[in-house]
Amino acid sequence: MNTENIQFGSNRVADIERLFHKELDAIYGAGETRMMVRMLFEAWMGWPLAELLMKREETINQSDLLRFHWALEDLKRGRPIQQIIGWTLFCGCRIEVDENTLIPRPETEEIVERTIASYLERPPRRVLDICTGSGCIAIALAKAWPTTEVWAVDISSEALAKARENAAKNGVKVDFVRCDILKEDLSLPYPVDLIVSNPPYICERERKEMSTNVLDYEPGLALFVPDTDPMLFYRRIAQQCRRWIGEKGRIVVELNEHYGKETLAEFEKEGAQGRVERDFWGKERMMIAEMDNKKR
Repeated sequence: MNTENIQFGSNRVADIERLFHKELDAIYGAGETRMMVRMLFEAWMGWPLAELLMKREETINQSDLLRFHWALEDLKRGRPIQQIIGWTLFCGCRIEVDENTLIPRPETEEIVERTIASYLERPPRRVLDICTGSGCIAIALAKAWPTTEVWAVDISSEALAKARENAAKNGVKVDFVRCDILKEDLSLPYPVDLIVSNPPYICERERKEMSTNVLDYEPGLALFVPDTDPMLFYRRIAQQCRRWIGEKGRIVVELNEHYGKETLAEFEKEGAQGRVERDFWGKERMMIAEMDNKKR
């Protein structure tokens, strides 16, 4: 997309906002553009919404104006706003993201919030997060449950490096482990009470339905599975659950809305009992299952 003709005629805040709307409304819509402008001013100028509204007639210096220029060009190319500012909020945690990590989705946040709410009386003692990526799920759970031991695994060393940074910056302890769960046997020092996972689950044929800002800027390794085997990760997790769970445990996974029944069936084959739940969009997005090793 051509961005060469973008011209900031003024460094006045109101004029900057106006140019963003002129260039981006047709791509993202006015509401989304407004949200992105607010995020940039808060991230770079330290102005929350109330302050931004009061300073619309003020000007910013040339150095800051250049940052907005490059941000506008990036947004026109489809680069996600979260990568431009370098972070996003997830369950009250500030999670840094880059090209090696998925940007946490609202659907995933909803799943984590539901999971936390389901343990109000007594949090689990130990948790395993599979395909952790940025570490957002593990970090949010560790923050909600300070006495819980949390392990998190991923195949990507780059993603794990970012996840470790995120855990440190959010003041929580998570033990991160590099492991290819499809090929390697993951050994844990103790059995866990809860397994959570947001694994790759998008079939290759679904690429044509996805937006450029995902395809061009987020890691395909964390997104896609072969069309011939959409259950690839769920089958492996289900087969290994008994090794990781103690006497009793729960499994919570995010899933492809088109394969809810199939995902549940993989865990039921291994003796788990569960259900598929819908997210706030009404899509089948979450599987919850209980496993009782004493009945084995």
